[in-house]
Order: sequence, then C-alpha cells, then structure tokens
Amino acid sequence: MSKTAKYANVGGQAVMEGIMMKSPIKSVLAVRSPSGEIVTEEMKEFSIRKKFKLFRLPIIRGIFAFIESLVVGYRSIMRSAEIAGFEDEEEDGNKFVQSALLVFSAALGVILAVGLFIALPLFCMWLISMVFDFGVFKTLIEGAIRVVIFLLYIVIVSKQKDIKRLFEYHGAEHKTIFCFEAREELTYENVKKQSRLHPRCGTSFIFLVMIVSILFFSFVTWNNYWIRFALKLLLLPVVAGISFELIQLSGKYDNIFTRIISAPGKALQKITTSEPDEGEIEVAITALKESLRDESGEINPSIAYGK
Repeated sequence: MSKTAKYANVGGQAVMEGIMMKSPIKSVLAVRSPSGEIVTEEMKEFSIRKKFKLFRLPIIRGIFAFIESLVVGYRSIMRSAEIAGFEDEEEDGNKFVQSALLVFSAALGVILAVGLFIALPLFCMWLISMVFDFGVFKTLIEGAIRVVIFLLYIVIVSKQKDIKRLFEYHGAEHKTIFCFEAREELTYENVKKQSRLHPRCGTSFIFLVMIVSILFFSFVTWNNYWIRFALKLLLLPVVAGISFELIQLSGKYDNIFTRIISAPGKALQKITTSEPDEGEIEVAITALKESLRDESGEINPSIAYGK
C-alpha cells in the first residue's frame, strides 16, 4: 500500500461566511464580518481522546473523533453566525440561556438525523414488506432507501441561498488543504488551481457510514420494527468507527482500494462544494495559517505533515 505524498494532519469545516481549520497545534475560526474584515478566533479544544489512551485505539477513536467534531463544529457554526451578523452578540446575562439553547438545538439535530436516516428508511421498508417479500435482500433495499433519502436531502438543502455560500467556503477549505498537502505556498493562485474534491471530507464520511451500515445492518434480521431500530442504534457507533478508519486510509494512501472508497464521496462533493471566489479563498488561507501558528507566534507547518 503506497502512501501518497499529499497528506497532512489538518482538517476543516465550512461555517457561516468563514472556515474553521484544525491542525495539531490548535483550531482556529476565520469569518468575514459585515465590515469586510476577517475575524479570527481560537476555538477551545474538546478532546476526550487526549485524556484516555483507550479512546485512541483503532475503531474506538473514530467514535470519539466523530463526537468531538460534532461538538466543535456546531460551536463553530454558532459563533460564525454571530461574527457574520446573522445573530446578535450574546449579552453576559443571556449566556446560560444561549448555552442551553445550543445544547437543545444540537440534541434536536441528532434526533432529526436518527429519525430521517434510520427510523424513516426502516419504516418505509416495513410498509413495503407488507406487500412484497424481499427475503435476504431486505437490508439492501432498506440501505438503498436510506441513500436515496440522504441524496434528496442534500439536493434540497443545496438550493438554499445561504447554503450555496456555505458550499463555496467548503470548496475553499478543500482547495487550501490540498495546496498545503502539496507543500505549495499558500497563495490565491496556488490554492485556486487545486481540486475541491477531497477524500477526507465530512460529506464523504457520512456517505461512507451509510455504505458500511448496509453491510453491518444485514446481520440485524429481527422482524420486530422496534428491536431492529434499537439494534441499529447500538451498532451505529461501531459503523462510525470503522468508517473513520476507512476515510483516514483514503487520505493517507493512494491506490485502487482507497480510490474506490473515495469515489462515492467525491461524486457527492460535486453538490456539497462549489468553486470559491478570491475573498473566500483568502478566508481559508487565513484560517489555515493561524491554526499553524505556535506559541512563539511563528507559523509552524512541519508539525502537521504526515509521518
């Protein structure tokens, strides 16, 4: 298995009018404010894996990496909305209320995701099974329904005006990381020529989770709807952990196996990313550079390159 030269331990996420970049040094949020300036803030680290060695083991680390990314990612989106002027700056007296609403919104998002991508396909399959008997192909059909629902969701969401801007920043994030992985200077010209389709993308991860779940859920053969639903929820962390290992491999290595793994996610990224403009690329470059700035104030890229 040959290791690709284009790999670095950096990642990111598009947010409202900006990008959050994470390196081994720190995570930094860079957002274009209503005045036009780029505002940068260091995001507080949230890592369970750093505290316990057990949580750094293969498969297990993927479960906690997913949880950590959800927490930091959601906080980044909420904070970026404030800086970009989508929300009023929170007052000191309302911090508790704001925090409570954030937790509630995150929990509601998880519930909706579980309902939309697990419960709904399972329910649809239950209805179809009342008319047709698919036998051993039941899980495969249910998985296909889940993928179709997910694709429809992405297409519908992509039509929203604010989401189109988000997808442009998503493209800027990928291009900037590609430029850094290629050991090229982080300039507009160098970033612009890079691909916006990256193998280590959150979109690819979610899609890979769905594909891996089809295999794992095939072992859940109970006819009872609620038992099947409960068992699939219990298996979901394992599916996420394995998908994390696969997505990491696809970023580190370049061979026929990793290309097959990356292909569906990259195809989906043609919807979830768009070509960025110069201003959006400028924000992405700023975020990445600031995430690589060490305690001395110097930009230290060497720590982020793969071993």
